[in-house]
Amino acid sequence: MTVDQIILFSLFVGVFGLLLWGKFRYDLVAFAALMMGVVLGVVDTKDAFAGFGHSATIIVALVLVVSAGLTRSGAVFLITRTLVDSSRRLGAHIAIMGAIGGVLSAFMNNVAALALLMPVDIQTARKAGRAPGLSLMPLSFATILGGMATLIGTPPNIIIASIRDESLGEPFQMFDFAPVGALTALVGLIFVALVGWRLIPKADEGGAAIDPMEEYSDYTAELVVPEENKAVGLRVEELYDTAESNDVFILGLIRDGTRRYGTQRTTKIKAGDTLVLEARPDALDEFRAALSLKFADEKREVRLRADGAGLSRIEVVVAEDSRINGKTAQAIGLNWRRSAVLLGIRRSRKNFRSQISKTPVRTGDILLLLVPNGREAAVTEWLGCLPLAERGLSVTQDSKVWMAIGFFAAAVALASFGLLYLPVALGIVVVLFVLTGIVPIAGLYDHIEWPVVVLLGSMIPLGAALEDSGGTELIATALVTLTHGLTAWTVLMLLMVVTMSLSDVLNNTATAIVAAPVGIQMANALNADPDPFLMAVAVAASCAFLTPIGHKNNTLVLGPGGYRFGDYWRMGLPLEIIVVAVSIPLILYFWPL
Repeated sequence: MTVDQIILFSLFVGVFGLLLWGKFRYDLVAFAALMMGVVLGVVDTKDAFAGFGHSATIIVALVLVVSAGLTRSGAVFLITRTLVDSSRRLGAHIAIMGAIGGVLSAFMNNVAALALLMPVDIQTARKAGRAPGLSLMPLSFATILGGMATLIGTPPNIIIASIRDESLGEPFQMFDFAPVGALTALVGLIFVALVGWRLIPKADEGGAAIDPMEEYSDYTAELVVPEENKAVGLRVEELYDTAESNDVFILGLIRDGTRRYGTQRTTKIKAGDTLVLEARPDALDEFRAALSLKFADEKREVRLRADGAGLSRIEVVVAEDSRINGKTAQAIGLNWRRSAVLLGIRRSRKNFRSQISKTPVRTGDILLLLVPNGREAAVTEWLGCLPLAERGLSVTQDSKVWMAIGFFAAAVALASFGLLYLPVALGIVVVLFVLTGIVPIAGLYDHIEWPVVVLLGSMIPLGAALEDSGGTELIATALVTLTHGLTAWTVLMLLMVVTMSLSDVLNNTATAIVAAPVGIQMANALNADPDPFLMAVAVAASCAFLTPIGHKNNTLVLGPGGYRFGDYWRMGLPLEIIVVAVSIPLILYFWPL
């Protein structure tokens, strides 16, 4: 093993370790590794930023803007309004929503597809009187599966097509993934709709199938005891009866900005004390009115009321790229920038020991916000969160729905027949969307996931350096040696299992960048066609179903579905086994060795 290989392997181990740790965001980790690679001489200075101009990076960014255009035009709601019905049985609802999600995610970013359908699914569950947790995980899995069907459905497919272009001189085309990806997705969707959702643990099993928006939707929130309030001088436990009658649970007390240990049940309340509570939004308001308490952010509440427009409460879920993710409401200037107040946070049924205003928000958290009437959509969109109610983040332009669909369909057709280079075709669609007002130019760049762009731009040069140094060949040789004498399908299965395992705990984009060159080297060592190995990596890198951290979609439904970390594998493990069992014969048939 050469010095360069040792350095690169060390960098990748460090990257994977930090991604697993999760303390630092993946884009910072990847970019720091790239800078270290340049400083240590394993990445040429002239190639350091080549990944940011790479076709894979450009396509991912453009797909996100195109997805936003299809949303704003009303194209997606044209489908959901027609096909979604709350009176259907749960299995039928999951089958239809899964099919819609699968088809949408084949032609737009699968994270965007889930973001569009999750509020629809939650609202349907409310009307049907069932827990959203019974259908959100199946919807997440369906959108992940659907992304495998086309080149633009998921970033791993885009990356693998680009790596094939660099290694073999020609990329995969738009629908080259469909014979394997679409058929595997179809079988997976059938499993999810018929069997998979039944494996989600019920609430009485200590699992996650609860409704975070209704009976069990308890937020950790704070209310302040004002001067001359009737609670002043009472012990905390003397408020328990009032709290119980209003379905509120008192968790503890904050005094002088410090959270006191335990429940403080025998502590006498002083003016200015803050009660830490767990309650539903309506119950919280009733308890506040019953004792004439104030919101913890009283000064900001007064500023809101001064607008004279009235106040309303909204509930939103934090996405990975949300403005508030990893920050506090105060740090992003939620009040002075958008005249909104954070009332409470719900995080997978966990309580907080710090003050709400000082609690950094995480992906999957559900936030309870107080906003001026009429500004609900604007605040939600500014935060980059997803509403847990009817849509309305932007005014859908129904008159332009067929125009948007036509532009996109034409671009897909031209790229599929090789008449236009895919990034150019998507770029033209973006220009047309802006010129026709489907996507306003002022918010054009807001729809791009810049952390993903930085991740891709940083990992691509590192992946290329690992391949140039012979590192991927070393890994491939080890895998080939391990499978010596075994059948071709066994070798493919091992590659898929290794790739899928990495994708379950790491970003699937990073997994594809590392695993695709390994697949090519394995094919070369076996004197086989690289295409089946690349297809195996494409399927495996996309299928992360065991954990909430393996794919952004799984993370997004964690809070709204009320899931626990260990709930995913119950449906995810058999689904991954099915994916491997179905895709290997399909790969060998459509892409023979």
